[in-house]
This record gives sequence, structure tokens and C-alpha cells, in this order.
Amino acid sequence: MLQGHLARSWDVRDKGFSLAGQDCILEPLCFPEHLCGSAPLASSSDGRPVTCSLCSDSFPASEKDQLLKHMVLYHKLVIADVKLIADFPRYMLYWKKRFTEQPITDFCSVIKTNSEGPVEQQEHYFLLCDALPEDRILREQLQQRRLEGVLDQQQKERDDTTFHRACMFCNEEFTGNRSSLLNHMAKEHSFSIGLPDNIVYCNEFLDTLECKLENMQCLYCEKTFRDKTTLKDHMRKKQHRRINARNHEYDRFYVINYLELGKTWEEVQSEDDRELFEDEDDDWSDWQAHPVYAVCLFCEQQAETMEKMYTHMEETHEFDLHKLKTDLSLKFYQQVKLVNYIRRELHQCRCYCCQEKFETKEELVQHLVNTGHGMQLPEISHWDQPQYYFPTYENDALLTALSDSESESEGPNPSSEVPVIAEDISNLKVIKQTSVLNKLGRAEPQGRSGVGSRVSSAW
Repeated sequence: MLQGHLARSWDVRDKGFSLAGQDCILEPLCFPEHLCGSAPLASSSDGRPVTCSLCSDSFPASEKDQLLKHMVLYHKLVIADVKLIADFPRYMLYWKKRFTEQPITDFCSVIKTNSEGPVEQQEHYFLLCDALPEDRILREQLQQRRLEGVLDQQQKERDDTTFHRACMFCNEEFTGNRSSLLNHMAKEHSFSIGLPDNIVYCNEFLDTLECKLENMQCLYCEKTFRDKTTLKDHMRKKQHRRINARNHEYDRFYVINYLELGKTWEEVQSEDDRELFEDEDDDWSDWQAHPVYAVCLFCEQQAETMEKMYTHMEETHEFDLHKLKTDLSLKFYQQVKLVNYIRRELHQCRCYCCQEKFETKEELVQHLVNTGHGMQLPEISHWDQPQYYFPTYENDALLTALSDSESESEGPNPSSEVPVIAEDISNLKVIKQTSVLNKLGRAEPQGRSGVGSRVSSAW
């Protein structure tokens, strides 16, 4: 779970950087085909500067990533799931006060890196996450406050009779309630952005759409065209007179995305569907499994099966992972750490055997082949370290294909089998009748209520 928290701690584009001559990686990288991520909903920070919880440094709200880097570099503090914090400035102020009252170790998990190395190279990092009840309650309170503010704003827009705006397609003007314009665009131009009651920050939403049209950009596929005539023909022929429900840029304009902490409109809708059809049998007949491709340690080659990947690495790069596992008697977690170590060294263009640095990854790969360093590893204590439990690439399918050693995978040794002693079940009936769980099992199920009933689906 800790690995997952670190993997989702923050969203920065430059995930690698240099500090005091040492290369660092702030969070797991992603292979290119999975770089697209969800854009966070708008925070209620309103442009307020954000102050570090452990010092007096402050950063503009638009530079939250710089603050997160600052806390990691100078304070060794990592905040998990930053995207799910509704009001980040208020969150930081809360913990700034709490850290002055009690030591940081009372709230954060401590991660010790390079635990078996020299003392001067050992570092302690602090993880602040919602596994701490106080942090979880804070996040939920901030989420609830944001939801209440969004619902108030939505109600104001519903009741607003001073709305005045021209249609972005025909320039016809509409006054009164916003629903007249939205219904007009849906009826006359076949362009629907959902039911008016689902939308919040409507003027800002329409400003965003109009800006894209003025820039000759399709509202669905985001492609840019040379003139308005070409754009209109494209949207008509391709049936792109709509917005893309998968475009997370629009999430902040639909109330359904604010209902539950960390859940998108798709997840909320799927929950509703399961409740409606909970008595029906699950039908998996239309299930289509998508193959998971493993990526080579040394190049961008991908393979659908691990055998093909192992063969490729052995033939092309003279690297035999199976042989290393057998020769060194590597257990499962040692294999994980070895793969993550090699991934990290290659990402930093450094030979994992002799530590020589290169300008490009291609030069490094050629060096491994020419010198035979591909199958040579440094002392096991160099890479068998706790920090290599964390994946270098969070979508590394190669890690999921690792297995235990041959002796472990074949099952227990017959000579070392432990006898199984039958359990005495003579009193089982009495225990079952008096069990607390048995009493709870007869309790009536509780219904679920909340603000979800106030909002219908946005799409």
C-alpha cells in the first residue's frame, strides 16, 4: 500500500532531477503508452499562495508541484494522493499547526533508505497519508466543504434570471435562465453538454468552449483546423458536435464529479448500475481481455508474453534473467529489487555494473554488450536495498511476471512436510449459535443516503 501512495503522491512532468551531484527520481515513471492521466478537479484555493507545513517558504497555487519538490528535497516529506485533496492550501495550514504541536513522527510513517549501506548514506523520509485517521478525516471534511460550496453555486445558477449570453454557433442571444441557451444548442445545433441541472460554473464552461472554437479547435477530438468552415464541416461529418466525456478538462463543470472523495463520474455511475441490478446474475459474455505488454529492460521493445521478452533480452542484449535468478538463488523480492535497480540505473544512463555514466541510453546499452557487463552485477548489498522495493516504472508488467525460485515454485519438500492436525469441531455448533458475527448476519441491511440523489448523470 505504501508503494501505491508514493506512486500517486503528486503529478510532475520532470520526475527526474539532480541534487548535489546525485540523480534522483521523485516518483515511479511511466512507459510512454500510459502517460495520459486524469486531470484533477479545480481546487478551492482561489489563487491563494500555499505555505510549506515545515518552514516559512510559500509558493503560488499554480506552482504546487514546486512546493511538493521542496518538501521532498529539504524536509524529506511525501504527501500521498495530493490530487484527492480538495483544498490544498487549507490542508497545508492544518498540518503546519499540527507539526508545531507534536513531532512529525507522531503522524507520518518513516521510510529508511539504504538501510544496509554506510550510515552517512542513510536517509529517513516521512509519508503523510490517509492511513492516519486524522488525515483521512481532514480530507473528508475538505471534500465535504467543497461539495457544499459547489452545490450552493449550482443553486445560484439555477435560480439566476440575469443570465445573458449569445449562442456560440448562431450568435442568437438568450436572457433569463441558462437552460434556454443550453436547450437551444441541443435542439437547433445538436450540441448537448448534458442536462442544465448537472452543470456548475456554467459561464466558465461556455467560455472554455467558445475559446476553443475561436482557435479553430474541434470540441470533441481537439484537432485544429485552418478556418471555421473546415471546422464546421469536420464536426458535422464526424458527428463531433459534442464534448468528449473522457476529456477530464471538463470534469470540474459537472457536479457528479464532486460527490465522493476520489471517485470520478464513471465510478459513481457504475456503483448506481450495480445497485439497480444487484439481484441479477453477472454477465461476462462481452468481456474482452486486453493483453499486457512487458517492456525490455534495455530498449523499447515490447512483447505480449514473457517468454518472448526473455528471449529478446537474451538474444539482443545478452542478458539472461533466468540464469541470474538461478545462479544467485534470488527470492521473489530480490528479483523485484534487481529489476527496479537496473531500470533506475538505465534511466540515469549509468552502467549498473561499473557505474560509468553515458550521454545516451544507446551508448550505455552498447557498453554493456561490448564489456560483458550485462550479466555482471555489483555486490548484492549494493542493490538489495529497501528503496528498490518501489518500482521505477509504475506500469512495469515485467514485475508481475517474476516468480519464486525453482524450489519454491515446485511446492514444499516432502521431507520437510509439516503434519496437519485435525481441528476439534465438537463445540462448533454451540460457538456458531452464540457468535457475535452470527447475530450481526441477521441484521437488516442499511440503506445509503447522501447528496447523490440531488444530481443525475452528467453524460
